[in-house]
Amino acid sequence: MSTKDDFFAHIEKGYTTKGDSITMGAAMLNGEAVTNALVKIPLKTLNRHGLIAGATGTGKTKTLQVLAENLSDKGIPVLLMDLKGDLSGLAQPSPGHPKIDERHAKIGIPFEPKSFPVEILSLSEQDGVKLRATVSEFGPTLLSRILDLTETQEGIVAVVFKYCDDKKLPLLDLKDFKKVLQYATGTGKKEFAKEYGRISTSSTGTILRKIIELEQQGADLFFGEKSFEVDDLTRIDENGRGYINILRLTDIQDRPKLFSTFMLSLLAEIYATFPEQGDSDRPELILFIDEAHLIFKEASKALLDQIESIVKLIRSKGIGLYFVTQNPTDVPNEVLAQLGLKVQHALRAFTARDRKAIKLTAENYPISDYYDTKEVLTSLGIGEALISALDEKGRPTPLAATLLRAPMSRMDILTDSELNSVIKSSDLVVKYNKEIDRESAYEILNEKIEKAEKEAEKEREKPTSRRTSTKRSTRQNPIIKVLTSATFIRGVLGVLKKVMS
Repeated sequence: MSTKDDFFAHIEKGYTTKGDSITMGAAMLNGEAVTNALVKIPLKTLNRHGLIAGATGTGKTKTLQVLAENLSDKGIPVLLMDLKGDLSGLAQPSPGHPKIDERHAKIGIPFEPKSFPVEILSLSEQDGVKLRATVSEFGPTLLSRILDLTETQEGIVAVVFKYCDDKKLPLLDLKDFKKVLQYATGTGKKEFAKEYGRISTSSTGTILRKIIELEQQGADLFFGEKSFEVDDLTRIDENGRGYINILRLTDIQDRPKLFSTFMLSLLAEIYATFPEQGDSDRPELILFIDEAHLIFKEASKALLDQIESIVKLIRSKGIGLYFVTQNPTDVPNEVLAQLGLKVQHALRAFTARDRKAIKLTAENYPISDYYDTKEVLTSLGIGEALISALDEKGRPTPLAATLLRAPMSRMDILTDSELNSVIKSSDLVVKYNKEIDRESAYEILNEKIEKAEKEAEKEREKPTSRRTSTKRSTRQNPIIKVLTSATFIRGVLGVLKKVMS
């Protein structure tokens, strides 16, 4: 048997699956694809999360596109975080190209151009289905994590939520929450102190400043109604294909706090909503988080702990999370350890720091008799990647340098007219894009404050009338003037004191 034959048998043994799977491409030996040495990922293990990493321009986005397409074809819905704005082409078939045909001939699988069912979502003022959540749905713990509050401040947030629950005050958006905080240290200070304990003005001031910081990143557009129902991410079209939901984030790249706020709320809502799935043969939903370093870039320790917990727990609901970033070191080790599929595109070694990062990356992959991992990492071409996955029994598959298949959809963005056509044909746009501003804590407390101020004004007027009346009668009766004088009162008190002694 030749080395090539040994390698083929090695790949076939490691990547043969009994159940349904996704074919990523053909394994490579000595820089050349071995036709029909197919690298397959079992659907059964795709909820074990994953990583797509590599330097700029090495093909990460196209790998994401290939995975999304094949998942959709298998009836599995997908949510893509599109920070660069280059994924909308999934809604149109590939025009094809001789180089694509050549690539697929080497791999040993046919190329079939296709379009896919796409839904365009938006967190901001961009067109698309508006994703919103109420402050109440966020809850005190998650809101405190996002704001990076101290334990004392977190306690105040919990009290505010409890007060609103007790008083039936809807907390819908950030202006509602700010109004309750202001009320707690202003007009309603006595009410709060009596029922919930005294609230520090300095603490509420700090919380308000952090909320304003969040608002400046555009969070006021995210908090409110109508709340997005996560079940709408799991729709299947009339042909049995899963919808590919593309969340347009091109205008919030420089607002990582808003991005991480949305991500955590979405994952928490999915975890709370989806039923336990157990050891299923296929995932319910796969989420791809592009530019994943933005989530971790400014995250506090509390926020990182929250992310780590969700990553560990959410796979039991049949949800797979895939982080797309330039370097595996962008992802915290605690999260990286939870990722079953790793697709590693080329890394570039320009500095000593780069070489150190490559060495660390190589150590994350299984040892191979066929590759010097450090060397392969710097020599991979565009559309080539090292792949390490889990087989159907949850064991790591052999490391495979892979010539990846090409996307079946367009490798370019939609035109404005094409994009508008997708958005206008959406049932979800009709469902979610109507703005709702019903009476909530802000309006109710404003009315309460206004009423209290009017009553206080009346009270201030009463003693004024009494004083005026007293002055008039004093002028009319000099005896009263004497009786109410300080000297007279002190004298009376002195007499009483003597009598009592």
